Amino acid sequence: MTNSDSNSRLLSVFQRKSVAPPPIWLMRQAGRYLPEYQQVREKAGSFWTMCMTPHLSAEVTLQPIRRFDFDAAIIFSDILVIPHVLGQNVRFEDRLGPVLEPMADISSLNHDTLYWRKKLQPIYEALEMVRSELPQSKALIGFAGAPWTLAAYMVEGRGTKDQSSARLRAYRRGEEFAELLELLSDAVAAHLIWQLEAGADVVQIFDSWAGGLPQAAFDDWVIAPTKHITKKVRQAYPDARIIGFPRQATQLGLEKYVLETKIDAISIDTATSLKWAVEKFGGDTVVQGNLDPVALIAGGEILNQAIDNILEASASTAFIFNLGHGILPSTPADNVAQLVARIREHKGAIS
Repeated sequence: MTNSDSNSRLLSVFQRKSVAPPPIWLMRQAGRYLPEYQQVREKAGSFWTMCMTPHLSAEVTLQPIRRFDFDAAIIFSDILVIPHVLGQNVRFEDRLGPVLEPMADISSLNHDTLYWRKKLQPIYEALEMVRSELPQSKALIGFAGAPWTLAAYMVEGRGTKDQSSARLRAYRRGEEFAELLELLSDAVAAHLIWQLEAGADVVQIFDSWAGGLPQAAFDDWVIAPTKHITKKVRQAYPDARIIGFPRQATQLGLEKYVLETKIDAISIDTATSLKWAVEKFGGDTVVQGNLDPVALIAGGEILNQAIDNILEASASTAFIFNLGHGILPSTPADNVAQLVARIREHKGAIS
């Protein structure tokens, strides 16, 4: 953690300041929609090579900052680096996405913290490279997948709609599944701490599969592990800025998640009412979100109206403009430029 709040619009928000126009960054802002990314991807030969080669990861991380002047860079990596360092075979297939060898049992996983650090070192080197090139006015974001989402991938072997295999494993082999979540919580916390140590100003926890769980399961598999992570991170960095993103959680789930995990910012998905989130969390917790990624593809007046609606709903609170999920590969780069310009035209000042 090297940046100061006074240098960065995004970090000012974490002082619970309402900033107008609000700071903006986008989930998956470094990615396939950019031609310069495609050029690096072709030279690298694989997605995984890009993630684990510091100068390639750093270059791709900085590309959207150069093109769009976002208020933050997010390190180019992947949530599945954690299953990888735990010893699970992870590969990325074109048009199919990540594929993992389904986990047999927890005894096959690597518990050696020193080994994790060594295997993940390329990510921390990339963070250091980005921080050295990134203007002080720009924040640097690190991230990790949340234990439930990682466990679902590890049991299922890939992302699925309802994570039924992971849920069944948790119900039938509850003690073992609890041990898996504990191991993942420790690994995620360590990874976030090491990213902060390498220069990240903010870290985000992605729980992509948090939606659709019964409330008791949400409490045990989503909230409790995230609470464990935030506690461990703040033992190392008491002032760590942490964003939580329990995608597709219910309103009750979001309320309990914010209350119990004590995150600094809650990122909401497209289906969650921004007006409700601002009324419920505004003042105490930063709100981040929640433009529909498909509206960004549509562009034109549809996009302008969606932007204006979000700016109006968030005007009274500490807010970070983002998408409700990651940017889609078919997104025109010109529409992203339109988005940034529309937000920057929004009048106001730090209050």
